[in-house]
Amino acid sequence: MRIEGKRVLLREQMDADADFFCTWYNDPDTMKKCGFTEPVTREELVDGFHQETRDSIWFTVVDKDTSEILGETGLLRMFPEWRTTDLSIILPDPSRYRKGYGSETIQLMFDLAFNHYDFNRVAIGVVGFNVNALAFYERVGFKRDGIQEEGYFCNGTYGDFIMMRLLRREYEERIRIRQACQATETSLPFNG
Repeated sequence: MRIEGKRVLLREQMDADADFFCTWYNDPDTMKKCGFTEPVTREELVDGFHQETRDSIWFTVVDKDTSEILGETGLLRMFPEWRTTDLSIILPDPSRYRKGYGSETIQLMFDLAFNHYDFNRVAIGVVGFNVNALAFYERVGFKRDGIQEEGYFCNGTYGDFIMMRLLRREYEERIRIRQACQATETSLPFNG
């Protein structure tokens, strides 16, 4: 499956992607923010790309203009019977932050979860000290659902793990508001 946005492409993960992920997933800051406890090898990543599971789907996120890898995203712990799934998005390069890649990627994943798979609930977990990620997830519509106090242990320190979620009705309401705002903008007379 391929999903194309305006600036990003979500595509199947390939063996050649492993070099990018091996570099970033062994970066101490990325490991800490993502909860990775052990370094990963290229071979482990490639093996993971080829594992077939019925409860997850993963994509490499690519810049459409440059074909550069930006990160990965996926739905995991997909449980159709309950119409719920978890979401993961990791775009690890700080030089790519605040450029719209994350927002577009997550909107494509919301569309996949709510419209293609017909889920009612999308959840994500975030380490509490990752305030930039928490702010981003709230900005795109996630709400805090609970806190696992001291549920995360890294470098000898306990931290909270924040559970967040977005429901279908909330997602649809955000789309209605966005469409109404766009319609209003196009119908306003130009005052210049």
